[in-house]
This record gives sequence, structure tokens and C-alpha cells, in this order.
Amino acid sequence: MTSQTLNAAILGASGYTGAETIRLLAHHSNVRVGAITANAQAGRSLGDLFPHLHPFADRTLVKAEDVNWDGVDVAFGCLPHGASEELLGELPAHVKVIDLSADFRFRDPSAYANVYGRSHLHPEKTRNAVYGLTEFARAELAKNPDIIACPGCYPTASLLAIKPLVEAGVVSSRDIIVDAKSGVSGAGRGLKEGNLFCEAAEGLHAYSIGNHRHAPEIEQELSHASGSPVLVNFTPHLVPMTRGELVTCHVKLANGATVDDVRATLAKRYDGERFIKLAAKGASPDTRWVRGSNLCILAVFSDRIPGRVIVVGVIDNLVKGSGGQAIQNMNVAFGLPESQGLTMEPLFP
Repeated sequence: MTSQTLNAAILGASGYTGAETIRLLAHHSNVRVGAITANAQAGRSLGDLFPHLHPFADRTLVKAEDVNWDGVDVAFGCLPHGASEELLGELPAHVKVIDLSADFRFRDPSAYANVYGRSHLHPEKTRNAVYGLTEFARAELAKNPDIIACPGCYPTASLLAIKPLVEAGVVSSRDIIVDAKSGVSGAGRGLKEGNLFCEAAEGLHAYSIGNHRHAPEIEQELSHASGSPVLVNFTPHLVPMTRGELVTCHVKLANGATVDDVRATLAKRYDGERFIKLAAKGASPDTRWVRGSNLCILAVFSDRIPGRVIVVGVIDNLVKGSGGQAIQNMNVAFGLPESQGLTMEPLFP
């Protein structure tokens, strides 16, 4: 299908993830960006909202209900949870859905209800959706599923760091601690007091302590990898920067494994991966190493506490943690080169 041009619709283009997905697709030779929706901004040009998106500046935003789906091949759902399942669950069968919200991430609809406080409108669809952590989902993605649920940004970084270790049995699936930090764009573009410059700049704070919605998502995937229930101590922090995410994962060694075994496990699992890199020994990854790219960089350190190890991971929350991973999933699902449209190097400084 590499000679075919896919017609893509972007739903919810007025937010950061929608804009980032459009920016990345501008460099994808096999995708034409068709309908661009933003219900509250319908009638305005995309250039009014995002002047940096020059190739699409004169495109008019429309309401989702006004989209003609006849020629659409794939829809990127860049909508808030709740709104996404309501709209995407009703699309024509020929439209492949790549959802960047949380609405189809949970295999068990009751888990979604417990986390988000509402019953799922399409429980049969979330049961059949593919959880699109690309490096672990290629076989399922290659079947071109109806719905691909892209992981959250925190789960993406956390799972890329920990999941191979749990699968290989070199670390324990108990007593996992994830200390996570994200730039302000991770909270979305909506007007929130805590995201104002004077509120976020020159400070650092934890939030959703003990009950962040991404923790059950991480637990779902690690439980699947372990074969038994896994609980994770997950604490996110807001960092006064625009984009970027860093997770520091504290785990117990298992079965006589050493820190070298942990590093070797990650090196083997990600050997040949275009977007996952292992930092040199002793190097501590910086979010600036991945800014604007689809890369994830991991590093392994000994803990001063015997029997424990620390794994650090960095991603750009808007690319590998959102629009970039969504496009990577689309590429696999449609038989396109996996790195198509995603080969840009990080921005520095």
C-alpha cells in the first residue's frame, strides 16, 4: 500500500495534540489531511489558531457532524475523553480510528468506568480496540483493527522503560515506583488557572497524588505482561516547560538479576528499533535530547539500596507521547514504512 494516499480527518484540531498531529502529517508523503474539525472554533481558519501550520493556514475548521466520511480512510481522534467515544464510536465502518484520548485504552469497560466515572458508551468496541504502544503491538496493528487506542504520554514513557523488564522477569512486578514529570502542554490547551504563566513558572509541584488516571492504564499493561495483577506507585509532577516528559522508575531486581542484566534486557528488546535508544552508561537523559522528535531514550542506574535499580526514560509528550505514536501506529496498520513522517531529529537548544 506504499503507493496509496490515505485521506485523514483530524477531529479536535484546536488542541495541542491535534495541532501536533497535523504538523507531523504535513511531512507524510502517503497522507492527505482532509477534514479538520473543532466544533467550538468552526468557521475559523486553522491559521487563526495556529499560525505556524503554514501549509494548512487557509483551511477552514468544521463541525464534526458536517464531515463527509465517504472518502475518509482514517480518523485521528484528538478529543477529550468522553467526547471521543461518543463521536468515534459512531463513525462508518470503513473509517479506521486512531484515538489519542483515553476512551478506548481499557480492555475492561468497567475499568474505564471506575477511572473516568462514567459507563462506556461502546463497551464492545473498547474490548476489541488495540492498545497502540507500537513497539509491543505490531502484530495486532498489522491486522488493521477498527480502533487503535494510543497510550497516554505517561504510560508510554513508563511502559517503554519497565514492560520489557517485567516480561523478561529480571525485575519484580511488585513495589514499582514511577516518579514522573511533564511539561505544561501535557495538561492540554484549555484555560486552567494552574497553567497560567504566573502559576506554573519558577515552581514545581506534584498533582493527582495517589489517584492519577494514568496509573490504572500502566497497571493494565504491566499486569498483562506479568500474567498477574500489578499495582504501581505513580506520582506525576508539573514542570515549568512547554513540552517534554521524564520518568524515573524504581524497581526491584528479581531472580538473581543484576543492573547489567537490566541494561542487557533493554538493549536486546530494543535492538534495531528506530525510535527507542539506550543512553551510554552513566549518561542521564534530558528531555532536550528528544524535544520535537518521536524518540524515547532510556538509561539504567544502580540504586544505592541493594537489590534495586533505577530506569530513566524521556520522551516528547506531544510526539512519542501523542501525535507521533499515533502516526507510527497508522503506518504499521496500513502497511506503510513505520518511520514515515517521523524521521525529524530533536530540536536543540
